[in-house]
Amino acid sequence: MLYGIAAATTALLFAALLTALLRAPALRLGVVDRRRQRPVPLLGGAAVVLATCLVVAAGSWLGVAPLGDGMGPLLAAGAAVAALGLVADLRRVKARFLLGGTAVAAACVVPYDETGVPAGLLAVAWIVLVAVGFKSLDHADGLAGAVGVVTAFGVGACAAAEVMDGLAAMLSVLAAALTGFLMHNWHPARIALGACGSLFVGFVLASAAVLTRAGHEVASSAGVLFALTAAACADLVLVALSRRLAGRPLLRGGPDHLAHRLRRIGLTPRGATVLLGAGAFCGVLVGVLGHVGWTGGTGPLWVAGVALAVVLGLLRVRVYGPRRPPVHPLRAPAPTASHTASVQVRG
Repeated sequence: MLYGIAAATTALLFAALLTALLRAPALRLGVVDRRRQRPVPLLGGAAVVLATCLVVAAGSWLGVAPLGDGMGPLLAAGAAVAALGLVADLRRVKARFLLGGTAVAAACVVPYDETGVPAGLLAVAWIVLVAVGFKSLDHADGLAGAVGVVTAFGVGACAAAEVMDGLAAMLSVLAAALTGFLMHNWHPARIALGACGSLFVGFVLASAAVLTRAGHEVASSAGVLFALTAAACADLVLVALSRRLAGRPLLRGGPDHLAHRLRRIGLTPRGATVLLGAGAFCGVLVGVLGHVGWTGGTGPLWVAGVALAVVLGLLRVRVYGPRRPPVHPLRAPAPTASHTASVQVRG
């Protein structure tokens, strides 16, 4: 108990300090997100990764909180995913390399002896989906961090219910590190997670959730896992449907995420983040109650129904501008009436 409090406090302070220190180098090196209204540095995720990994490793090295079964590979795979995301922050990396690298890391942490190969492969795909979903949530100030904190506490509660104390302690350290980062990421954000931090957070949370549900029935596990990560999944589904219906490339960025659409209908940036964080908390709460058997199988169905209603409702919010007709490169545009009149006057 005392170690958990000390470790969480250390991670919070270390992440807050390191995030502040990394902001200036990120600006100097041009490691910024230019898709927002103003350039935002992207090295905040590196602070979260370092704080989490160093505090957990120190606890294991000192012998006060040894890494349990599967935690060592999980932390190493998460660090590898974070390194891949850092490369993507520093230079342009194709999406298939990010997805492939994350999938390889996920394949190394899934306990196939408890899940079986078919369910294990589905778990790999789901871990990749959640990791990408958290990367997608980094589009708004404070959103990925807030959802990450809520989800970390929820998955940690599930781990504690399975008497996986080491995993629960690691998730509490991650939640504390994200809280320290949020001191600098709340609107108006002075730094963002970037691919490094968002992929790491999503990967660790999804992998930890899979470890806690290993050995349970597949259908019920799918419901619990979805409820724990409903916000990230809803954002991915909304973006995919929106771009598909609009005929836009799936990998082209745009102001079509959850927070973007909520701001279109009148919410403030902070209001959108608080509302989505509250929605994530409700989903996580249902997932935890479903994991301990208090809600049966109906709870995740309610979460799925609400998420689907939100997605369908926000799809009606217009976020794309009018499409311009293509201009043939060999054809000059027809002269307008004003242009013809000016030519006549000059003649």
